[in-house]
Amino acid sequence: MIGAMINPERFLTTSLAVLPEGKKAVRILAASIEAVDPGKAVRRFVRREGSLLWVEEKPYDLNNYRRVFLAGAGKASLAMALAMEEMVKDYLTAGVIITKAKEKKVWGKKIIELPGGHPLPDARSLDSTRQMLALLNYLASTDLVFCLVSGGGSALMTAPVEGIALPEVQKLTGLLLGCGAKIGEINTIRKHLDRVKGGGLARISYPAQVVTLILSDVVGNPLEVIASGPTVADPTTYADAEQVIFHHHIQEETPGSILQALKAGKAGLLPESLKPGDPCLERVHNVIIGSNLLAAEAGVSQASLEGFNALLLTTYLQGPAGPAGGFLSAVLKQMAVRGQPAPRPACLVAGGETTVVLKGSGKGGRNQELALSSVEGLGGLERAALVTLATDGEDGPTDAAGAVVTGETAARAGRLGLSPQAYLEENNSYAFFEQLGDLVVTGPTGTNVNDLVFLFTF
Repeated sequence: MIGAMINPERFLTTSLAVLPEGKKAVRILAASIEAVDPGKAVRRFVRREGSLLWVEEKPYDLNNYRRVFLAGAGKASLAMALAMEEMVKDYLTAGVIITKAKEKKVWGKKIIELPGGHPLPDARSLDSTRQMLALLNYLASTDLVFCLVSGGGSALMTAPVEGIALPEVQKLTGLLLGCGAKIGEINTIRKHLDRVKGGGLARISYPAQVVTLILSDVVGNPLEVIASGPTVADPTTYADAEQVIFHHHIQEETPGSILQALKAGKAGLLPESLKPGDPCLERVHNVIIGSNLLAAEAGVSQASLEGFNALLLTTYLQGPAGPAGGFLSAVLKQMAVRGQPAPRPACLVAGGETTVVLKGSGKGGRNQELALSSVEGLGGLERAALVTLATDGEDGPTDAAGAVVTGETAARAGRLGLSPQAYLEENNSYAFFEQLGDLVVTGPTGTNVNDLVFLFTF
């Protein structure tokens, strides 16, 4: 699938199907995804007038460039690349995009889609990145590079520094994901162990003109964190990266070569990531073209059109999924019982990205775990639902995007002998909701702007 066009019916779980306004709810979820369709996002910020390409109201005369390239990585990068190809047309020299594709594919005559691993980088990530960098060798000031970045780019586009092997990167990434580290912390380390991250791609592309279009999957949209900021100055240091490892108490399990590299960098023996004021940055234009906020606002707008009293609660939801689920269930209960902060029928939308600390050996993701953490708090609540949604359609290592919880969920689970707490302890939220028929399964959406939670009263 290219782009975020989704049949709303794919959101219709067992619980939503029996709710009085379930069909309206699924249209609201679908509207949020549709709003961050990568191709549409590109066309909102880029337009063509003759040989002039306007990017965020800044003109680039394509006649002034000897060659025009597309390069990038992420779950939405292919759709972004195809939209850009439509605009630059015959001016395009070549393009290389790295996605979660299973194999290499050529689109038209000039765009090559290459495969990579996610959430852990793999050998394909390294090989595909080498091919992408080969495209960007020996650039001149008369070259124009469009860098297309979206969620997943950090794993898909990987070029470890000398002395760091892929298995060591994989191990550390797994440790960081498992201990509940935030994406900013994870990317702080990545930027100091990789040649393309932390402004590395800007260095490699210099002196070409670089225009980076970014679909943000990070809370607050910090440019230096999204896909580990390949064309952005990095304010973090080797000392910051080392501190992340010690803060999460994973130093004993971290490969020695990584600890040695961070120590050497902290001592000034290795070059730092690209810093503010570097001359390379004078030739870089970074533009955010889509975000969690845009998706959340689209959900609120659609909810209003559907007749709900709609509010945006926050797009800064972070922290462990469990407490977040408990808090949001309390908000929904207040709304259902007291009509605050919005009376029935109501829809509150929250966005962000929580984390999961792995304790058990079950299967799930942060959206499903957040939903499972709300089950007991919502028990017995009438005409209310909490729906979680990973905007990329894939929550953790599962085929589910999220799950639905209503006031009936706890009772239905009890009749099947399912204990929410027991499944939480095993991080087995997928199995819990699968047995209830309440997994939200959309398939890959072709976009990625963090997660959304919808609180409904009907």
